[in-house]
Amino acid sequence: MATDTLKSATGAGGAAGVRRLLLDNGALTALIVLVVAMSALSGDFLTTDNLLNIGVQAAVTAILAFGVTFVIVSAGIDLSVGSVAALSATVLAWSATSAGVPVAIAVLLAIATGLAAGLVNGILISYGKLPPFIATLAMLSVGRGLSLVISQGSPIAFPNSVSHLGDTLGGWLPVPVLVMVVMGLITAFVLGRTYIGRSMYAIGGNEEAARLSGLRVKKQKLAIYALSGLFAAAAGIVLAARLSSAQPQAANGYELDAIAAVVIGGASLAGGTGKASGTLIGALILAVLRNGLNLLSVSAFWQQVVIGGVIALAVLLDTVRRKAGATPVAATSPGGKGKQAMTYVLAAVVAAAVVGAMSFLHSGSSSTAPKVGLSLSTLNNPFFVQIKTGALAEAKKFGVDLTVTDAQNDASQQANQLQNFTSSDLGSIIVNPVDSDAAGPAVRGANKAGIPVVGVDRAVNKAKTAALVASDNAEGGKLGAKALAEKLGGKGKIVILQGLAGTSASRERGAGFEEGLKAYPGIQAVAKQPADFDRAKGLDVMTNLFQAHPDIQGVFAENDEMALGAIKALGSKAGRSVQVVGFDGEPDGLAAVKAGTLYASVAQQPSQLGRIAVDNALRAAQGKKVEETVMVPVKVVTQENVAGFTG
Repeated sequence: MATDTLKSATGAGGAAGVRRLLLDNGALTALIVLVVAMSALSGDFLTTDNLLNIGVQAAVTAILAFGVTFVIVSAGIDLSVGSVAALSATVLAWSATSAGVPVAIAVLLAIATGLAAGLVNGILISYGKLPPFIATLAMLSVGRGLSLVISQGSPIAFPNSVSHLGDTLGGWLPVPVLVMVVMGLITAFVLGRTYIGRSMYAIGGNEEAARLSGLRVKKQKLAIYALSGLFAAAAGIVLAARLSSAQPQAANGYELDAIAAVVIGGASLAGGTGKASGTLIGALILAVLRNGLNLLSVSAFWQQVVIGGVIALAVLLDTVRRKAGATPVAATSPGGKGKQAMTYVLAAVVAAAVVGAMSFLHSGSSSTAPKVGLSLSTLNNPFFVQIKTGALAEAKKFGVDLTVTDAQNDASQQANQLQNFTSSDLGSIIVNPVDSDAAGPAVRGANKAGIPVVGVDRAVNKAKTAALVASDNAEGGKLGAKALAEKLGGKGKIVILQGLAGTSASRERGAGFEEGLKAYPGIQAVAKQPADFDRAKGLDVMTNLFQAHPDIQGVFAENDEMALGAIKALGSKAGRSVQVVGFDGEPDGLAAVKAGTLYASVAQQPSQLGRIAVDNALRAAQGKKVEETVMVPVKVVTQENVAGFTG
């Protein structure tokens, strides 16, 4: 009888049971599949160092996402967490350095900043009746703006006592991973064991019913958004500690990753469901995807496509799960928790077994071609595209396997890429830092692993590089000032278009230009505004500045993209009554020089930078001697010499 019953259960209900198990644990299933797939595709994936890298890279997103989980469970949304994280880190760094406040008090001020931002969100939503999307979108802008105001647009170095938060315990356990686990446990406790946690589910399930049942919904929402701000502050501190500096542009766009992690983890944007373990799994899925795609040399542009597809699939899975009547993600019964824990243990055992088997696929396999990694600050700029082109040409010439990544002007993303390079089987690494200070910790990790690092275009601070291949940005700024001033006859009014706030290139070019102007007291800079190295923003900013200062005679733009935008804004006046000088010597800029609309471009010969960087990286990997500094000369290109300039 017992045997017949067992056969019936396994035969008739086995397929349905497996289907239900997969639906109830879709995110966990996806994570296991991803880990197995990446282990099969890359021999560098399944190493202790790389798995720890994944944990570190998931930490900031996970901590942000834990805070966002509270909001989404209550049927809200918080778009401000990335900006609040940057603001909290900036307050900490400024307080501990410029203000001279003890570090412990500075940390409390940073946490208070996050709480205050969350409370403002809660007040606007609960009492101001603003939709959560609008209220937190406004805080996104306010938080980022205050971060830039406090830092004056430049990164602020962290005290060593705070930077230790980005280190390891016992030489192997990264502190960010430990913080992530602690914040995850706090999230699970709040959601499952506290009155406010139960209130979140009630409000998310039916806010009006929750209010009629006696819940003080407005006050509960204040607490919910305050918690989100608190977790954002913690994430900001961890992120800045990893980079050894507070970056005013840090965590830009991270709010979308946090929301994605919560949704992938099984929560519904309609509210009422969500759990800490699901959010952690969602953050790990994003980290595994990015890490694995980096190791497989997949373009950063395609990475965005893949991650977008994963988010869409997660939402579709949520819909399928609900239609199939799967167990709600918010299940809190003791029996359900025990079953869930057993599911996680079983999943870990299955994953370990399959991954262990996959590791045999890569045993003994090796490539004879030397491997080099190149991390560029951005590929959304023709100057850096030319560096990549030159580097690829040199790599092909010498048979080098060159992996190129795009940091998208995100210092944290670049740190992740450099960590991935370090855990891979690379002979050397080339880095074009988003910020010289922020790249330091990751490059020190490569130093510790014995991998030579070559800097290109920008130096790396507080770390050892085998060589720096660069042109002098400050000297280029001086040459730009001289060219513009002499064209104007030593007198006139000009405006300055600045690059992305906080980047070393913008700081150095701007400082060099201002230094060069000192020799020409008749030149007056009547305005300067950032246009983020972007042509479209250069057009908008120049349009506004020209409206305010129609009598200007000159424009200095810290790159050619902004200069080309300025030319568009000036129209027929460009090259006639208003002279424009750019920087970089990119193809479109040189074409404008030939046409006479751009008076000059301070050219850096980016293709040459890429070629020389690969050559030095290869020599360093082979143990050959390289020069510590290789300077590629800059030159001012005008109509007189543009025909002979090759770039």
